[in-house]
Amino acid sequence: MRYEKGRKEASRQLIMDVATERFRSDGIAASGLAGIMGEAGLTNGAFYPHFPSKAALVRESVAAALEAQTAQIQELLAAGGASLAIDTYLSAEHRDNPGKGCASAALLPEIAREPIETRQVYAEHLLKLVRQVAAELTPDARDPEAIAFGVFATLIGTLELSRAVKGTKLSDRILEAGAVAAKALLQPHENGKPEDRKPS
Repeated sequence: MRYEKGRKEASRQLIMDVATERFRSDGIAASGLAGIMGEAGLTNGAFYPHFPSKAALVRESVAAALEAQTAQIQELLAAGGASLAIDTYLSAEHRDNPGKGCASAALLPEIAREPIETRQVYAEHLLKLVRQVAAELTPDARDPEAIAFGVFATLIGTLELSRAVKGTKLSDRILEAGAVAAKALLQPHENGKPEDRKPS
């Protein structure tokens, strides 16, 4: 029984891993269950013991992608602060690898068309990400969450624009301009080490 349970959990995770990457690289609508299951090395019939529908798979895949992004951002903030997180997000590597990157930049138009349950899950995880960035702002920042929302909107929009013109010189210019804009939003409010801040 333990083996069977472990194998079922492993198969479910494999489906999730394949789907999460396929949705981000190819889009939700263009990623059929047959293709996902084939890439996972499983039959179509093996899908339904794990998920009741494609919508459920989308919902869980989006949640998993955002949870992974939350952890990555936390590591970047701890390693080099908001500046490093912005530079990493708006890098050519991230632009060129949507399957491994931000679910928001890859899927927002499609998420907007998903059932309310999926949009609710997305909203909850987005708010968690925003609050993570807001916590990095100085205590006297006015409405830290609003600032963080502005930063996320700038980052996501910049990445989407740069991907739309990928292969042209304009793509790199957009990434650079977006990084400057995002840092400008944070600069007056970002927490630094105590020795870096001027005494009041």
